[in-house]
Amino acid sequence: MPCIDLNSDVGESFGNLVMGDDAAIFTSVSSANVACGFHAGDPSVIAQTCRNAVAAGLTIGAHVGYRDLAGFGRRFLDCSPTELADDVLYQLGALEAMARAAGSTIKYVKPHGALYNAIVHHEGHAQAVIDAIRAFGSDLPVLLLPGSLALAKAEAAGLRPVAEAFADRNYTPAGTLVSRLEPNAVLHDPATVTANMIRLATEGTIVAIDGTVIPMDAESICVHGDTAGAVAMAAAVRAGLESAGVTIKSFA
Repeated sequence: MPCIDLNSDVGESFGNLVMGDDAAIFTSVSSANVACGFHAGDPSVIAQTCRNAVAAGLTIGAHVGYRDLAGFGRRFLDCSPTELADDVLYQLGALEAMARAAGSTIKYVKPHGALYNAIVHHEGHAQAVIDAIRAFGSDLPVLLLPGSLALAKAEAAGLRPVAEAFADRNYTPAGTLVSRLEPNAVLHDPATVTANMIRLATEGTIVAIDGTVIPMDAESICVHGDTAGAVAMAAAVRAGLESAGVTIKSFA
């Protein structure tokens, strides 16, 4: 029977700003990518998110990003590899403390936003992320796009590379994400998304934005928690996968 992980980016509220409905998303996913305070999340939000994730029986991952609260971590920062490695290590330490207080630990790392996209090809920043994970002293898996430079570096460093697909994002025929600056970058129809994710989990392919069917090897599917209709989307994807005989289980 096929098996796949469902993950979502959570803990991204800050003060009075509420981002997404984490509690509702938790009923559909198996892994929680918890913000670490640099792109989103404040200490109380992060702590409560960890407690809620533990109560829901989810695996906690560190959603590390550039130090960019104002831009929600979606802007590339031309920092030195040393500075970036220090920033990532800082975030791992902070989330680990919160996760331990909640009765768990962090089990994997998923970079966020611009950092996620940059280390697909940016040599210095990709190495910085891997160096930070190694400095943290734990063999944490790294969750990224298939074919990412950082995934190759993770494997070379003895870490587990985990390829990820996005349920609610469109792909180019080359297998990369359509830029959020382009039309139709984000998908909103639960039926279309669910059918595409069933295809991914059972056949290892997805439908790209131009209608072509492309190969996609992924162990985890991300359903963003901050997009319109995210809760219904996540529920539909999980129900569709399970109806197709796919087991939902965290890769970590």
